[in-house]
Amino acid sequence: MKKIFRIVALLLVVFIAYFAYITYPKLDLISGFSAKNVASCHFIDNRTLDYIQKNDNKIDLINLASNKIDAESKSVFASVYGLKKRQAVYREGIGATLIDDDFDISKPYLVPKRNITPNILPFPYGDAEPKDSVFSNVDYKALNATIDQFFDKNKELKQRTRSILVIYDDKIIAERYGNGITKDSKILGWSITKSITATMFGILQSRKKYDIYKPAPIVEWQKDNRKLITTNDLLHMNSGLEWAEDYSTISDVTQMLFISKDMGRVQLEKPQTYLVNKNWNYSSGTSNLLSYILRKQFKTHQEYLDFWYTELIDKIGMKSMVIETDMIGNYVGSSYGWATTRDYSKFGLLYLHRGNWNGTQVFDESWVDYVAKPTEGSDGIYGGHFWLNAGGRYKDAPRDLYSCDGYQGQKIFIIPSKKMVIVRMGLKEEKDGFDFNGLLKGIVGAVK
Repeated sequence: MKKIFRIVALLLVVFIAYFAYITYPKLDLISGFSAKNVASCHFIDNRTLDYIQKNDNKIDLINLASNKIDAESKSVFASVYGLKKRQAVYREGIGATLIDDDFDISKPYLVPKRNITPNILPFPYGDAEPKDSVFSNVDYKALNATIDQFFDKNKELKQRTRSILVIYDDKIIAERYGNGITKDSKILGWSITKSITATMFGILQSRKKYDIYKPAPIVEWQKDNRKLITTNDLLHMNSGLEWAEDYSTISDVTQMLFISKDMGRVQLEKPQTYLVNKNWNYSSGTSNLLSYILRKQFKTHQEYLDFWYTELIDKIGMKSMVIETDMIGNYVGSSYGWATTRDYSKFGLLYLHRGNWNGTQVFDESWVDYVAKPTEGSDGIYGGHFWLNAGGRYKDAPRDLYSCDGYQGQKIFIIPSKKMVIVRMGLKEEKDGFDFNGLLKGIVGAVK
């Protein structure tokens, strides 16, 4: 019996040692993700720590972290078994930022100037509730039955859908929320933010204040072949720059999001390993480099902060939206945009209407064609910081569909041929088994 006990004890020690060997290098990332996510969820959307840990942080390894909210300093501290303690601090106007030991939380900071004047028009062009509407060509029974399939019942965790909103001909024809989420809940869009970042270049381009086809204005690239990389190449993720987008390990993207002070410089400092247009490679680093380039277009940091809201976000009434910054104060254009489901749909409607918002042309119509044109080497699934269905990614959805996509299945689907925008926010994505093709097939099929 003692021999068996010793063998079991030895195996347990070996297992613990192996687990520590594999996991310890990731602790910075685990506690960093946890601290940042708790701070954002709590201070931006008023979620309780218990709710966050059971939902937003219910992710393999991330759920190993212990978290503490300090309401007085508006900070969150996280660690894994007391190791690798990380801090995220919330600042009104620019969200939560994961910080290091050198960060001075008492230092004054700038915030964007917002225009959130109430608008009495009904949704989507104002703040009032949408007008009731019934379309004779919509099979509402089939539509609601489809949507019902993609929400969890009781305490299941199969679909993990938080919200679905369907807009047809500018009217809401279906809207549902689940698991503590409401129409007023602000939800992290993750890489939906990339499409916001790209749109800022569309606005500058339409005003002839920037030329995306010229070499990117980066001083550090002028002594090597990177000087030939254009902003167009960056927008299409086709620059040839080295990048590893792997969230399961210590990689370029995880180090950028959970360790770097200046996220825009991480991709900037990478070598070019392929010629442009020869190797499509999805890169969050590229999106933050684009945010870095945007900052250089303005004389002051205040102008840069204001531009995103004045010329896009507040202009189309996305009043709930907050884009968070990195430690040096630049927007994390790859990942950290928050908004309500309805406000995300407004962004989709802006593109559905080819840049026109209730009579105001926010960017040129040609920009819509630009972002929806397939990138060389992407097999028809990617355009200019938007995902495409040109290659049949969703076999039962229209080929003209294009979308803003984010981690855990955040989606804004734009379907011009059907006059539809569909938003789905959740905690589960395609690779984990969520059937987006089935969702789209059912919704589109319900509108004759």
